[in-house]
Amino acid sequence: MTERTRPTMASHSLDLPAICDVCGKGRSTRRHMKCSQIRQRREGDKWAAYMANVAAKRALSKRTIARRGDSE
Repeated sequence: MTERTRPTMASHSLDLPAICDVCGKGRSTRRHMKCSQIRQRREGDKWAAYMANVAAKRALSKRTIARRGDSE
């Protein structure tokens, strides 16, 4: 199984503001590919911490299940 660097995309529309937080212009006026790349670089540490937390919860869950199986 490959490890993800980010969570899977939502099946519904993203809850983003109408104004771009990078360039300050409306998102519907033009493409924001460069803005998106800037945002991804800026948010990279946040996503790394989030995914580390998800992995820690998963590991904790596996240990809890293993302990329950040993005690029974």
